[in-house]
Parts: sequence; C-alpha cells; structure tokens
Amino acid sequence: MKIAILGTRGIPARYGGFETFAEQLSKRLADRGHQVTVYCRCPFTKPDDVEDPRIRRVILPTISSKFVDTVFHTFLSVIHVSFSDAEVVLLCNVANSPLAWIPRVFGKPVVFNIDGLDRKRKKWNFLGRFYLLLSEMIAVVTPTRLVTDAYVIQDYYWRRYRKRSTMIAYGAEVPEGCNNLDGFNLSEKQYLLYVSRLEPENNPELVIRAYRKVDTHWPLVVVGGNPYNSLYVKKLKALADPRVVFTGPVYGRAYWRLQNNAGLYLCASEVGGTHPGLVEAMAAGNPVLYLDTPENRETVADCGIAFGRDVDGLSRKIFVTIQDSELRASLGSRARDRAMKDYRWEEITQKYEALFQEVLGHRVAQAVSSSASVSK
Repeated sequence: MKIAILGTRGIPARYGGFETFAEQLSKRLADRGHQVTVYCRCPFTKPDDVEDPRIRRVILPTISSKFVDTVFHTFLSVIHVSFSDAEVVLLCNVANSPLAWIPRVFGKPVVFNIDGLDRKRKKWNFLGRFYLLLSEMIAVVTPTRLVTDAYVIQDYYWRRYRKRSTMIAYGAEVPEGCNNLDGFNLSEKQYLLYVSRLEPENNPELVIRAYRKVDTHWPLVVVGGNPYNSLYVKKLKALADPRVVFTGPVYGRAYWRLQNNAGLYLCASEVGGTHPGLVEAMAAGNPVLYLDTPENRETVADCGIAFGRDVDGLSRKIFVTIQDSELRASLGSRARDRAMKDYRWEEITQKYEALFQEVLGHRVAQAVSSSASVSK
C-alpha cells in the first residue's frame, strides 16, 4: 500500500506523542513492504535530517503560532496529498477534522486518529476550545474511519455522538543499548522522572510543589519544554528548588537512557488518551505514580499508584515509594509485563495495517489477486 501520514510535526520526532507515533509506525509499515510518506513541518524537521531512507518526507511550511500552526500546515498537506499517488491517508489531531474530507473527494480514504479531548487543555482560550469542540462534532462525519487510542475516549465518542470508532492504543518499545546514563550527571535508579510538554494541563506545578516537600536526595528530572510559552517554563523554574533538573526536550536514545535508569516515574497529565511517556515508562519497567484520571487508570491498571490533586497527598506517596524498594520492584515488574502485553508497536502496526486494508477494500484484494496471477 501507498500510505501517507499527515497532521503531525513530522519525523524525526522532536515534539510529542504524535511525532513518535508517526516515526514508529512509518518505520514498521516500511518493514512490511509498504510505501510510506510522512508530511513534516518547518522548523521541526530539516532536509538534512538523518532518517530511514525508505520513508519519504514532504516538508512544508507553516505559521508558527499555537492557534493556526497545525491547521495551516495540514491544509497544505491535504492539498498536496490529494494530488499524490498515496492510496490511503492517516490523519492525526482532532483539530484537523474539518480538512479530512478533502482527500476523500480525490478517492483516498482517510483514517483519522483523534487522540484525546484536546479542547480541555488549559492553554486554549474560549475560541480555541469552541473550535476544538466543533472539530469533535465534525470528526464523526468527515473521515472514512475514526481511531481512538483509549477505551475511555472510544466510549466518549459513542455516548456523546453515537459514533463508533476503532480503538488502537499507543505503543512503546525499549531500544537496545540505552542502559547507561552517559551525558547525564545522575545516579542509576536514584532520581524521579517527569516527562511531558510543560503545559498547565500536564500539572508540572503540582509535581514540583509536592516534590519540594519530600525529604530526599533523589533529584527530580523534568524532561520537556514549551516552544509556544517560554514564560510558563520560566515560572516553573522559579518555583523549583535546586534539586530539580530541567533538561528541556530530550529525544531518541538519550531519552531512553533517562527512562531506563529512573527510580520512579511521575505522570500528572489530565488530558488526552494514552499518554506516551506513561506507556514508555511502563515498558522501561519503572514504578509509576499517576494522576487519577480515567485515561491514566485504563493505561496503568494495577501497575501503579494513583494520586489526586492534593500537594501533600502526592508528597507523601512520593516519599513512601522512594523508601520502599520492594514496592518499587513489584510495581516496575508488573508495569513492564503490562506494556509487553498491551502496548507493543508491532501489534499496533498490525492493527493499523489491517485497518488500511479494510478501508481500501477491493483495491487491495484486486492487487493481491493480480500479483498471484502473475506469479503463476
């Protein structure tokens, strides 16, 4: 199949979960013999990036504003892909739903990954939230198939809009050779790790305030940034005590070195479906403390410890978990087992491949039949 992936910032992954998703999925689809094109944004990707040569990248411009960045770039992308040889389009991000019909006019089915409930993010003003609510409503009619990455989000679209969707989770796979902490002044299994874009709905303030109350020599390593709001990042740094290490965004093998050697992982995200960093922490065998939301609860199940929005409560749970090595070992082992069972990229790729084949329908069947006839 000729597959195009749109709506992310592109590959290599330098922003968030959608970009890692595009990178992991495109590589594995190429492994299976498919022709994959990933649409990328300036300035997040560059022509001289080292990337899998089997994957074609189309780098298009954008307007670098959090309110129009995604939709403007996706508009250019859907126009470009509509006149390309792509047979099926995978479109990401609910904000792009008003554009999902365009490739379909040109005979290209659109599989639409909506992620979570983006309109609940605190960074949006009233108009932004209204647009995203409208995008939710449009998403139930414009694509060929709708994909959700958590049963909680799948259930939401069914209850609110009576729209059935295909649930395909996010994945994680720990690369080999990322077991040391080269490049980081940290001790193995003796630091707390928080990974997320530094935005209010991911609650970095809650984590930092709670950590300040914990009597421990373990540093708190905060991985992430915010390219659209540097003032918020400065506010967090002013709030933190000297034990907090802000690394900025970290990707690739360096990121996995931090995951593989963490003593405790903190997930405080409240918006979205399956949180990428949380799944990756589980795959790395990290004990997890997570904000008690339906989506996080679904992801972790009984493999972590939930906390609420109370600073003192989170502080106590951090301290108790740090002090109990047997508890950490048990949580980490169960988390790794769950990730291996439910969040493997190979199985996720297989599900997307099957969905692409389904929406292409008779064209795939005809191609397979013609290939078989030629071989005879």
